[in-house]
This record gives sequence, C-alpha cells and structure tokens, in this order.
Amino acid sequence: MGKVKSVPRSIQILYGVGVSYAIVDQIFAQWVLYYYLPPSDAGMQVIMAPLFISLALIISRFVDMIADPLVGYWSDKTDSSWGRRMPFIGLGALPLALATVAFFYPITNSDLSAFIYLAAIGSLFFVFYTIVGAPYNALIPEIAQNKEDRLNLATWQSVFRLIYTAIAMILPGMLIAMLGGGEQGIRYMVILLSSLAVVGMMVTVFTVKEREYSGGKRSDDSLIKSLKSIGGDKNFWVYLIGFMFFFLGFNILRASTNYYVVEIMGYGEGHITIASGLLFGSAALFFYPVNRLCQKIGYRKPMLWSLTLLMVFTLLLFNLGKFWFLPTGAGFVIFFLMGLPISGAAFIFPPAMLSEISAVNTAKKGENLEGMLFGLQGFFLKMAFLLSIAILPIVLVWGGDIPLMESIVSTPDGVQKTGVYATSIVAFVSFALSFGFYFRYREEKVED
Repeated sequence: MGKVKSVPRSIQILYGVGVSYAIVDQIFAQWVLYYYLPPSDAGMQVIMAPLFISLALIISRFVDMIADPLVGYWSDKTDSSWGRRMPFIGLGALPLALATVAFFYPITNSDLSAFIYLAAIGSLFFVFYTIVGAPYNALIPEIAQNKEDRLNLATWQSVFRLIYTAIAMILPGMLIAMLGGGEQGIRYMVILLSSLAVVGMMVTVFTVKEREYSGGKRSDDSLIKSLKSIGGDKNFWVYLIGFMFFFLGFNILRASTNYYVVEIMGYGEGHITIASGLLFGSAALFFYPVNRLCQKIGYRKPMLWSLTLLMVFTLLLFNLGKFWFLPTGAGFVIFFLMGLPISGAAFIFPPAMLSEISAVNTAKKGENLEGMLFGLQGFFLKMAFLLSIAILPIVLVWGGDIPLMESIVSTPDGVQKTGVYATSIVAFVSFALSFGFYFRYREEKVED
C-alpha cells in the first residue's frame, strides 16, 4: 500500500473530537449499574434483583459481541462518497444517544418487565455503539500511512477520550445536584451529556474527509475468508486476550469507583468528582511522555510496566482504611497515581497497537481488513464488559447479613463494604492474567 497523503495536525485533532461516544460509554459503565442497584443511602430504590441485572446485561453484551465483527466486515466492504467508515458514524450517533437516555426510564411494573426492558435497551445501545465505535477506530489505519501518523491519531483520540471521559465522570455529580438530585437529576444529566456526545461525533463526520487521506480499498473477501485470514495470526490473538483481561480489570475498577468513594471512604456523591478528576487529570499529564516513549521503544514494554503498577495499586485499594498508614483518605492519592499506567494502557496503546498489527497484515498479505480487525477487538472488549457486568452485581452484595445466594436472586438492601473491597482483588487477578499474555506478545514492525 503506497503512501497517499500525510495527515495534518488539524485533521488529527478533528478526528479526536469524534471519540465523544466515550461519554455514553462512561455513562453506561458508571451510572447504569448505580441506577439499577444504588447504594443503601442514595435515596433511590433497587429496581430489580442483581441476578436479573446481570442476566439482562449479559444478553445485551452477547448481542454486542456478535455485532462487532459483523459491523467491521460490513464497513470493510462499504464503498461510498463519504468513505468506508464515516457513513456508520454519521448514521449511528443519534440512535446511540437515544438508547443511552432510555436506560434511565425503565419499566418497573415487575422484575420481569424491568429485566426485559433492560435487556432490549441494552442490546440496542450496544449495537449502535458498535456501529459508531468499530468504524471510528478503523479510521486510524485507514487514513494514516505511517507509524508516526498512526500513533499521533491514537494519541489525539486518547486526549479527547480522556477529556470526554473526564467530563462524564467529573460533571455528573455537580449536574445531578443542580438538576434536582436523585433520579430526576440523573436523568437530566444523562440527556445533556448524551447530546454533547452527538455533537462531537458529527463534527468529525463533517470535517474529516476520509476519501482524501484513505489508502485502503473496498474488501471483496467473504466473511469466512476474512476470518480465516485473520485467524492464522497467533500474535494477534495473544494481543486480543491480553487486551480483554486488561479491560476486565479496568472496567471493574472504573465501575467500583463510585462505591469506593461512598461506601469505603465515607464521602458523598459530590466527591466522586474529586476522585475522577484526580485519576483522569493525572492520566492527561502523561500522554505526551507516553507518546514519545512509544516512538522510541514500541508498546509492549510500557504496557507491561503499566500492568505492574496497576497490580500494586489494586492491592493498595484492597487494604484502604485497614491500616493506620493507609487511611481511607489515601484513596484519593491512589486514584491520582493510577493515572500514570492508565494513560497508556487504557487510552493510547489499544488503538495504536492494533493499527500497527493492521499495517503489518496489509503489508504482508495486501488485505485491507481494518474494520474486521477492530471489530474483533471490539468483540473481546465487549466480552470484558460482559464478564465485568456479570461479576460486579454479585461481588458487590457479598458480605452482608443476607446469605450470598439469597441476595443474588432477591432484592438486597444494597452493596456491602466487603463486596466493594473484593472488586479490587478481581481487578488484580485480571491485570495479572493480562500481564501474562502481553509478556508473550511479539511486536512486529512494517516499513512505511
């Protein structure tokens, strides 16, 4: 594949603006479970038993997992005046926002009706999330024809993903209070932030001319042939499994942040803003150093270093408030320090590493299967989400007066401190497994 055109800085930035769907991603990760299974002192009712919550979200995640490679394959085969990827982002943006808002208007006549509603809306949410997200990420190897452009696009995506994620983590506490508090405040907050997400996506659709920079061409391979071609790359699958276990641990930590602040540290919902601001503000400080480091030594070693630090920090969270030298207030320090490994591992490395794998695949085989590769990565990302959402409701209610099995299948009093502590151990194990697979990952280079 020959070099078509270098991607200017302005286009890199405008591309990054479009990752605003990270806002609804964060809303789902941090507020859906919180809304359906609130803490005991949040002033809201538990909507249904944890088992029903887990099953509903497992169903929706399963639909999501199937959609990822199919959407990726579909975008590989698309040929339009807007390019191969942009039509999907433009058509999926508004339905994605509407599905996000719908989470917070459940049918609550019974556990069964609430379960069916959550499973249906969750499936719609994730299908539209895939329609937007997989083609958006595939734009990196689609429009960038050298490693520097690919890394810079991934970095700008990470910068804006961090900004949007921080917005969706920092502003909700303040917005909920301003908009009436409780259930009403949560609903209005979600409507406002989902609208902002649509604006960001449409900016990219109308300003980044995919055709002008794209070096890819429409794939004529069948779905089976594409899967067989990718299936022979063992290094790709090692990367994907390591990627999945990392995001399993990260999702568990991210979803448990609210509970740590409220249940373990003893602060109100407004202090969730402080914890989130420290975490993502710290991550922002390290984007540029991580970019420069990866230009010199690649991605594998920094990823291993990041996972090692995260294992240390999860152990500190497990012991938070249990010893005199680790008071509950130290949780804010731990969240700040976590920003260092998260800056690369959760933001820059995933799109940049897979873009390099895609470039190597194209150089070796002459195939333009960026959409399928990112679709399969999405499959494993959603599998991590599925596992985390299946595990979290059960782990969080562990340790109360009600026996565990009874608390799972009935409506419990709320989450327990023992359960919140247990989430850090689950995250530790996930990061350790991820380390093992990334240790086996072999980095390959392609001549630009």
